[in-house]
Amino acid sequence: MRIILLRHAESLGNVDELAYTRIPDHALPLTEAGREQARLAGPEIEALLDGERPAVYVSPYLRTRETLRLLDISDCYERVVPEPRLREQDWGNLQDPLEQEVQKQRRHEFGHFFYRLPFGESGADVDDRVAAFLSELAACGENHPKTVLVVSHGLTIRLLCRRLFGWSIELFESLSNPTTCEYRVLERDGDKWTLDRPFRQWRDSPDGETQD
Repeated sequence: MRIILLRHAESLGNVDELAYTRIPDHALPLTEAGREQARLAGPEIEALLDGERPAVYVSPYLRTRETLRLLDISDCYERVVPEPRLREQDWGNLQDPLEQEVQKQRRHEFGHFFYRLPFGESGADVDDRVAAFLSELAACGENHPKTVLVVSHGLTIRLLCRRLFGWSIELFESLSNPTTCEYRVLERDGDKWTLDRPFRQWRDSPDGETQD
């Protein structure tokens, strides 16, 4: 099996954090620059597929669905499935910009994995739903395509990899999200998964673990 993980293109929330106070997270659109990112990524993703017809699983958020549409590869895939378990971490109520900054600081101090946002989720909550998705994917029969394209969000993508590779929480928290419209390719040979290239690491993992 091969899994291509693609983060959505640049959205309004990536360039204007106050947008979250006006627009629900799930409804944030792509910027014009993001739309161009997605258009340019289409031929690259198509080349990666190399004739394979994947199953596509897409977060139901507007920015991920727009990214998939603008890739313009609908002739290339076998099916597309909106998958809520691949959505962004739920940040709860972001209407108050001051409270938003407080929560970001607390999350940074406490740790991105275990800190649960008020009326929202912790990274651990996202990890649980990602695990359920991967278990269901692994149980698919022979009729399921061997190549899968996942269009999702930065933290969700990192947690998918954490689950597949069994990374520690400390290693997960030391890694940066892929940039907008950046992808990673996972391939499985027997029981072993490989990653085409590592995530950027903004600090050494406190437990000394690496992505190898």
